[in-house]
This record gives sequence, C-alpha cells and structure tokens, in this order.
Amino acid sequence: MPNFHNSTFPTFLLTGVPGLEWAHAWISIPFCCLYLTALSGNTLILFVVLTEPSLHEPMYYFLSMLSTTDIGLCISTLVTVLGIFWLNAREISFNACLSQMFFIHLFTFMESSVLLAMAFDRFVAISNPLRYATILTHERIAQIGLAVVTRGTVILIPLVLLLKRLSFCRSHVLHHSYCFHPDVMKLSCSDTKINSAFGLTAIISTAGVDSIFILISYVLIIRSVLNIASPEERKKAFSTCISHITAVAIFYIPLISLSFVHRFGKHSPPYVPTLIANIYLLIPPVMNPIIYSVKTKQIQKSVLKLVCSKGTHI
Repeated sequence: MPNFHNSTFPTFLLTGVPGLEWAHAWISIPFCCLYLTALSGNTLILFVVLTEPSLHEPMYYFLSMLSTTDIGLCISTLVTVLGIFWLNAREISFNACLSQMFFIHLFTFMESSVLLAMAFDRFVAISNPLRYATILTHERIAQIGLAVVTRGTVILIPLVLLLKRLSFCRSHVLHHSYCFHPDVMKLSCSDTKINSAFGLTAIISTAGVDSIFILISYVLIIRSVLNIASPEERKKAFSTCISHITAVAIFYIPLISLSFVHRFGKHSPPYVPTLIANIYLLIPPVMNPIIYSVKTKQIQKSVLKLVCSKGTHI
C-alpha cells in the first residue's frame, strides 16, 4: 500500500477509466492499437524523411521534428497507461511522477513550437518563394530546433521545482493514468497560488503565444494567396497548408478542452477529464502521420517507394 503519511515525498495512485475498472483488459486493446499506430506511423515518417534525399527540405525537416515530439509524447505515457490496464500497477513515486510530468509537458510545448515553426515555413514558402531556401537554411532550422527544446526546458524546470516545495497530506489519488501538472497540484495541502499562476503563465507563454502567431501567419498567408493572379496557383498554395491546419486543430482543441475541464469543470463526471486527457495525448500522434501521408504527395510517394523496395527484397 502507498505511504499516505509521508507528506513530502508521497506515492501517488494513478487512475485508469473511473467506473470501468472491470473492463481495463478490454479497454487496453484500442489503446495498444493507438500506441502502435502512433509509434509506427511517426517512426516511418521520420525514417522516410531522413533517408529520402528528395525530402531534405525545410518543410520535411519540420515534419520530422513533429514526428519526434509525437514519439516522445507516446513513450512518456506508454508504461503507466498500459501498466494500469494490464497489471493494475497504479503506484508511482513522487520523483517518477515529476519526471513523467516534465517530459509530457516538454513534448507538448515542443509540439506547439514546432507547429508554429511549420506555420512560418508555409508563410515563407508562399509569400517569398524565391528566398525560401536562403531564409530557411539547414543552420537556421537547427537553431529553431534547439530553441524549441530550450524554451520548453527553461519554462518547465521552475514548474517542477515549485511542486517539490509542496506538502501532500490529502488523498494521493490522481485522476489520470499519467502525471499531469494541474492534477498533481490539486492534491497538495499547501498554498498553490504561485504554482497555479506559474502553470497558467507557462501555458499562455507557450501554446497561447504560439497559437496567436500561427493565426497571424495564416492571415498573412491568406493575404499573399489572394494576391496570386492564377486561380490554379491559389488552389495549389492553399493545398500545401491543409495538412498543417488539420494538425494545429487536432493539437489545440483537446489541449484547450483539457485545460478548461481542469480549471472550471469541477462538477463534470469523472470520466470526462479522463477521456479528454487520453484524446489530448494520443490523437495528435496517431493522426499526424496519417494526415501528412494522405495529404502530402511527396510523403506518399516516398512511403510507397520504401514499401515496394522492401517487397522486392522479400
């Protein structure tokens, strides 16, 4: 049994699907399928971009960054989620919980930053195509990648350290199958005003700011596209943005929904935050490879080429 008397370094209890504990083994089947789809799809995208010379362009480098963050997000939750469904392994130590929380939020912030970088990539490609290669050089893309990781890390370290100063003398039962900052913070019997304010600031300064700049990018993209004389060229320009717009929607809508449920949905049924939390973490990694494989012809061709070449070797 977990030690509920240790208020400084407690052992938390994770939660599967409230009210459906008897069906966890069956619920694990679709979860396994989603994890396998996400990991295999993003690994395939990453492999294709890295090995296919025709895809060594800024747009596809950013896509490989997106796949990397999606893989990281899946791995961050895989062990605890399937551990609960298969083994009822609900206990997690305080430090392990903080580590998992750090990586979940890090990859979430990184994904938001990469989506912003991809919006900038589309803006440059459409509004200034002649200077596209000189603006987004390999060196600049590497700098953007480093900035993405650095920003997330710098914001999250204080967030984690602020949790370490709290005492936990109430119930140690978390409401998700992984450690999530607002969820952990709510269990403290200390004053969490600073933690709450810093958590809200972290969300606003990352996903909030990124979403505003993505919106601005698309306003500028639309203005540039409308200045194109040929209707055919306009259609072609818009079509290059469809995959990215869809990826932005499936990332931000669940993220905003989960934040609202945690802050304002105190009277919602217990399965609502669990459902939204799982959608928030699994749907983007599952859908992104599918979206880009279906909507991007170059990715389609490269994947088919890879599959066909493997088929001829068998």
